[in-house]
Amino acid sequence: MRYISMFQEGMRVSDVYLCKQKQIALTKNGKEYGSLILRDKTGTVDAKIWDLSSPGVGNFDTLDYVHVEAEVVAFQGAKQLNVRRIRKADAGEYVQADYLPMSSKDIKKMYQELLALIQSIKNPYFKELASSFFVKDKEFAEAFQFHSAAKTVHHGFVGGLLEHTLGVAKLCDYFAKNYPIINRDLLICAALFHDIGKMKEISRFPENDYTDDGQLLGHIIIGTEMVSDRIREIPGFPDKMASELKHCILAHHGELEYGSPKKPALIEAMALYFADNADAKLETMTEILRNAWDNNGWLGFNRLLETNIRRSTE
Repeated sequence: MRYISMFQEGMRVSDVYLCKQKQIALTKNGKEYGSLILRDKTGTVDAKIWDLSSPGVGNFDTLDYVHVEAEVVAFQGAKQLNVRRIRKADAGEYVQADYLPMSSKDIKKMYQELLALIQSIKNPYFKELASSFFVKDKEFAEAFQFHSAAKTVHHGFVGGLLEHTLGVAKLCDYFAKNYPIINRDLLICAALFHDIGKMKEISRFPENDYTDDGQLLGHIIIGTEMVSDRIREIPGFPDKMASELKHCILAHHGELEYGSPKKPALIEAMALYFADNADAKLETMTEILRNAWDNNGWLGFNRLLETNIRRSTE
């Protein structure tokens, strides 16, 4: 199989990909064309069907596996496919595992690092709460390791939620070591749970799309509810500690306009906000530069990062 990461300008492609998104759009002249996002385990690529009336364009829907004949072109600093022929692929033409984007890191090793952080928590209530999810609940632990952290923005791959959570927790551990005023147990526990709601906000692969609860409630509210429900099952869990932990989760986006119901009022909530923002933004930049392949020029303005992007010189 010719993976998306192998694409080079001028290359002709004839292979099967997962159609992650399909839209009908209009050119400046009012002519309809197909705008697709195709995926395999190495990433995604935009694809255009400029002639929808062509006999080579078959019927297919979003999340279908499609056989594509196309040419790789460059458009605004990124690779794009000009599709000549496309049809729904037959079941025997693809292996599903080739189309699930995977973390480049060892998932089992990352999970062992996360478990070590749980073991380092000294407060018995925080430790029991974290263990009840990540150690004792085997179904949860398996699903957590498989889940993504986003639909498209950052860590949108199998193992992404684990990779992001571990990255945030490590940054929080660093903050706690350098600012002794921080309650490390509270901060590490908050880091482990800050995005737990994404397991219900976003569906599993291959869909990896927003659920109804995700659209209506969002992962911050969902995660806070999940933690609140589990706290009620732990006898004697102090109310004040519960409120401080939930505040950290509720405030981890930092600003009301970024979806946080509360702004950080605790130093631990502030530290969690910085760690989450840093890990998300740096991964977003990493994915943009990775998808730019060998383009060393300016990549254009990025709406999410609100800046024009270029790779640094080696």
